Amino acid sequence: MREKLWTKEFMGLGMANFFYFISHWILVASLPVFIMDDLGKSQVEAGMALTFFQFGTTCCRPFAGRLIDGMHKQHVLFGASFILFLIMAGFSFAGTLEMVWGLRFIHGMIFALGTTSAAALVSLILPLSRKGEGIGYFAVTANLAMVIGPLVGLLILNHFGKSFLLLFLALLALSAIISGSSMKLPDSVVRPSGRMKKGFHISDFLERKAMPSVILGGLVFFAYGGVLTFIPMYARSLGLSGLSSLFFMTFAIVIVLTRPFVGYLYDHHGPDAVIYPGLILFSLGILLFSMWNGPVLLIISSALLGIGFGALSPSLQTLAVQCAPDSRAGVATSTYFWSQDISIGLAGTILGLAVNVLGYSLMYLCICLPAGVIALAYYFWWRKKQVGK
Repeated sequence: MREKLWTKEFMGLGMANFFYFISHWILVASLPVFIMDDLGKSQVEAGMALTFFQFGTTCCRPFAGRLIDGMHKQHVLFGASFILFLIMAGFSFAGTLEMVWGLRFIHGMIFALGTTSAAALVSLILPLSRKGEGIGYFAVTANLAMVIGPLVGLLILNHFGKSFLLLFLALLALSAIISGSSMKLPDSVVRPSGRMKKGFHISDFLERKAMPSVILGGLVFFAYGGVLTFIPMYARSLGLSGLSSLFFMTFAIVIVLTRPFVGYLYDHHGPDAVIYPGLILFSLGILLFSMWNGPVLLIISSALLGIGFGALSPSLQTLAVQCAPDSRAGVATSTYFWSQDISIGLAGTILGLAVNVLGYSLMYLCICLPAGVIALAYYFWWRKKQVGK
């Protein structure tokens, strides 16, 4: 008999994660409009709101793992969700650009703490035989939020105004509090892993045993960050601006449809059965994306990228957690997510410079494609080394 996956605890944590991500993506789309229209600021100053958020996330992520493993994990999630509610309510009173930037910085820190807490708890409550499948479904909550969030944010802003949008965001944060705190989790899952050590040690922030997965994830997220960040400009350069939404729609649909098979393969045939095909398809998707010249090639490349990324992201996260002891689940999770934050952030800067020299198509071909190929070679080397041991 298969162990139960869809428990109320799993669904509650998944919903909490969804509310965190959708509130973030709503702000990504709608906050620049508010900054430019209501505060009368420039596009550059509006874009800085996302920079402050990413800075807060990157600064907090390493400390999140230590905090989660050293305290009652569900209490950490509740505290983060409560502060998230205060931040969303605070945007209603943000009358200056500096206040908006400050709230986004704190939002980034709380986002890192809350999402890492939820992911660490999920990795501990899932049965071992269905861990890959469960983390895969859990990751769908973030994927759906990425697609739905910007659309919902702009629709509410355009039809109901800023005040209603900010009220809606506060209700989402309240929903995160309820979803993450309404069920009682086992003491073996939520209790601290041990006394928090005094001072600072590198092991408090980075899980050494998870580093192979972290390096792989960093390479994949770097290439993915190039797609995510530059697709609107890439489409505009080709005179195909209207097709950007088609890319994200296809990308998200493919991830949702393939997720059950990805989790099943991981749990029943091991990580190699998922990660090798995922890396190959992801690299092939980037290759075709660099040749994009119309809707057909866009759909094919976005579908391949969706299958590849949808297989790699949860599988590498699962592998990172499984390589570490349960007492280090929080640090392993935060280490993996930290590589995601840094890699996507570096992609925006490094690839932005590369575009000026190479152009979009050649940039994807010369930089993003090799990132996928290097990841494939690294994974082959690492797995061969593991077998040798």
